[in-house]
Amino acid sequence: MAPPESGNECQSMKPIFPTTGVFQFRVVLMSLVLPLCLSLHAQEARWTEEQANAWYAQQPWLVGANFLPSNAINELEMWQADSFDPTTIDRELGWAEGIGMNTMRVFLHNLLWEQDAKAFEHRIDVFLTIAAKHHIRPIFVLLDSCWDPYPKLGPQHPPIPGVHNSGWVQSPGAAVLSDPAQYPRIERYVEGVVGAFARDPRILAWDLWNEPDNGNEGSYAKSDVKNKSEIVQQLLPQVFAWARSVHPAQPLTSGLYYGAWTSVAAMPPVARIQFEQSDIITFHNYGWPEDFEQRVRQLEEARRPIICTEYMARGAGSTFDTVLPIARKHRVGAINWGLVAGKSQTYLPWDSWERPYVLEQPVVWFHDVFHPDGTPYREREAEIIRKLTSKPSHSAYGQLAQP
Repeated sequence: MAPPESGNECQSMKPIFPTTGVFQFRVVLMSLVLPLCLSLHAQEARWTEEQANAWYAQQPWLVGANFLPSNAINELEMWQADSFDPTTIDRELGWAEGIGMNTMRVFLHNLLWEQDAKAFEHRIDVFLTIAAKHHIRPIFVLLDSCWDPYPKLGPQHPPIPGVHNSGWVQSPGAAVLSDPAQYPRIERYVEGVVGAFARDPRILAWDLWNEPDNGNEGSYAKSDVKNKSEIVQQLLPQVFAWARSVHPAQPLTSGLYYGAWTSVAAMPPVARIQFEQSDIITFHNYGWPEDFEQRVRQLEEARRPIICTEYMARGAGSTFDTVLPIARKHRVGAINWGLVAGKSQTYLPWDSWERPYVLEQPVVWFHDVFHPDGTPYREREAEIIRKLTSKPSHSAYGQLAQP
């Protein structure tokens, strides 16, 4: 399914009056409505290749991590007033800065905005001030279809022993996603957050929906929305339209994460929407370096900036040692999963959902870069990141930007 074009409400207008004797009325009506529709279309359109590439030319080579403070189990605990911890955020972003990272991917949540929009906006501002102190510009994620589909405000449960990411929650969650009458809640949240920071230069980009049709196989599949993919096909284009309606200066995206990317026609329906609506192309890849580079070469055909917003799963073959040099060669941004090992327990592998690591610990960490005291898990990895980010990277950007 191709995404609807911005302003398609104008394209679908049909005569509502008989033609006899009302021709002049219709001409006057269209002369008033059509310019407005065309103006809205122009303001809310996807960035052109030229706009996207001009933006990317102003960015350094982007390297960072998906960030959750080590003392938070999920995005709610990170951001709620009672558990928001600027001191820990400052300390851990300082470690990221110390190895050359210049961006973070950070998840927000609709319930936080609905609870108290102004207070949440203030905490986001505090976070941005800390990040800017460390020369880090985050990508904010608004919605997420992964893990627990029943998010609740208030104290979050403690980590389940031995289980990877045992407390992460979806946004907006199954109850809202399965009820179209509640979609105005999502609209208000998207327009509210993006609108509040639409011109803030401290923000790098907006990632509107993380893995939107992810079925959570192996974790919460039995309690998740059964027809999620069909729902998302209808809702995702609206989310892009809502974000564009407040005219952000930052690019919009939603990351590809599975399916064939050899051509747009070969993409699954949701991936096609993500690809065709995104100003910049983002993707996830936890595979071997050969697979990573193949994906990059496929996406380069889009002639738009590319950022990998999730990678680095040591046990699955995705490592800093092998993947990061490929990303640098292609000038693809690289954002690994996890910064500091903590309550999320993402240093444990995915299979811990079926076999918790209670009596034994994995020989190799799955995700994450630092121990809770700031010591790198592998000093050699920290050296590689520091070395690769300290020198100007060769840019294929100029070649991609040529007409």
